[in-house]
Amino acid sequence: MKPDSCKCNQSDPAFNFQFDPPISTFYDDPTFGYTFDTPIKDWDQKRTAWLELHPTFFPKSHERVFLVTSSKSTPCESPTGDHYLLRTYRNKVDYCRIHGYDVFYNNVLFDPKMTRGWGKLPAVRAAMLAHPEAEWIWWLDEDTVITDMEFKIPFHKYNDYNFIVHGWPHEVYVKKSWVGLNDGSFLIRNCQWSLDLLDMWVDMGPRSPNLDMWTKVLLDEFKHEPTDQTALAYLFWKNQHESFGKKMLLEEGYYLEGYWIEIVDTLEDISEKNLEIEKTEGILRRRHAEKVSEAYALLRDSSLENAGNEFGSLRRPFVTHFAGCQPCNGEHNPLFTGEDCRNGMTKALSFADNQVLRNYGFVQRSLLDPSVVSSISFDYPP
Repeated sequence: MKPDSCKCNQSDPAFNFQFDPPISTFYDDPTFGYTFDTPIKDWDQKRTAWLELHPTFFPKSHERVFLVTSSKSTPCESPTGDHYLLRTYRNKVDYCRIHGYDVFYNNVLFDPKMTRGWGKLPAVRAAMLAHPEAEWIWWLDEDTVITDMEFKIPFHKYNDYNFIVHGWPHEVYVKKSWVGLNDGSFLIRNCQWSLDLLDMWVDMGPRSPNLDMWTKVLLDEFKHEPTDQTALAYLFWKNQHESFGKKMLLEEGYYLEGYWIEIVDTLEDISEKNLEIEKTEGILRRRHAEKVSEAYALLRDSSLENAGNEFGSLRRPFVTHFAGCQPCNGEHNPLFTGEDCRNGMTKALSFADNQVLRNYGFVQRSLLDPSVVSSISFDYPP
């Protein structure tokens, strides 16, 4: 086959990073601002107008993803904290490189009143406004590890939704449980609806003049103080029958985030079973460039068609969340030990690293010893 017959030399139009026409956009409006103190209206029209002025960003803008994560601005108190935060960040960078996503790592408070989990909301809002070329903002907590580096988020499922978070409808809508969802990982569409949602969410938090009222409401309805997650669960519950709430989805079909306790002890078994699949599906053993990893993800997915999802599945868990471990300050949940957390994070990170390192010709033989790698044979696994 001739190179041009497969259009191998014809790439998608490149982004033009040096073109910004001298035509006024929302950025030139002195009343426009990035904080919650400056409400924004007609964002959909403003974003579309910007894209029309920057045509190289318009193609495929409907599926473009911008990942946002963060940590605090000072060194970790735990002696191993900075090490684990570096590895979890590198894990996210690896995933974004493989899938062509951009990533923003924030380590400052955009709003001093919004600390702890609330701090993610100003960062997400600012990212939406700074990146009108992105259709989706994907928030990931610092203590999350992407453990399926091939997995592609099924955005085609979300055409009718603007906000997606991992959760269980019965737990939120019936039992009114604040742990019926987890906002350590969520997807939010870059649109006016989402800005309105963020305004509603923030109004229940520490910067709001209505905090006392919301504290009473959340304690009455969800039996828990107004954390960012409790407030989000309330918004799902309160709006479930409204048109606004129809744009919010509790995703239970895969681990948009999964609790580490039920995941880490399954990783070795999942690795072995995936290697067995590769032994029978020779195409999955084929060496390939990292840039085309998504093609092999589709092949692997067809081999796991009946493998189920989430706990007990042969599939790699998409995101493993080390909720309660607090790797930076070391103040972990007393239900488990610091060693449990460190070993779990090491295993999850090594599990993910092996998927990346394989495209470079290496593999870690032990998930608990990431310092030692071995080169792999041509027909690995043999």
